[in-house]
Amino acid sequence: MPPSTKRREFVRVPGLLLVAGIIGGASVTASAISARSVEQASTITVTVTNMRSTEGVVRACITARSKGFPKCDASDAGSINVVAPAAETVTFSFTNVTPGRYAIALLHDENNNGKADRALMMMPTEGFGFSRDAKVRMGPPKFDDAAFDVAGNPIVQTIRMRYML
Repeated sequence: MPPSTKRREFVRVPGLLLVAGIIGGASVTASAISARSVEQASTITVTVTNMRSTEGVVRACITARSKGFPKCDASDAGSINVVAPAAETVTFSFTNVTPGRYAIALLHDENNNGKADRALMMMPTEGFGFSRDAKVRMGPPKFDDAAFDVAGNPIVQTIRMRYML
């Protein structure tokens, strides 16, 4: 498939942008470059813990858009999607992220079907997590609960995968 014209590091796959290379098993790097100087850009390194299995993949999305969070639209220039193989602990990085306010949503897609499976049309049967380890109450957290500021410095986040069933 031809590379995306907006992000040459990615290959477009139905509904996702995938990193073209995987580094060190479960480590993945994604890049969001805009017209702003790379000098202002940040690297955001995320470590995912509390994985219940090594089945499937971890789908991660970083977005600057509050509308629709935690769902990320791959066609939105303000979001980046990454897929990493599941492992006991998964680490990936978003590089060259321009200054702004962002939130990250994770899905442990254990059957690798590209969607969040649910029981009784509501209850997630697969793992999920959010930046700032935002709490889940009667539904996913709001963007502001998971949002953090990017201002040119490296950022490290640990996100605990949660399972309801």
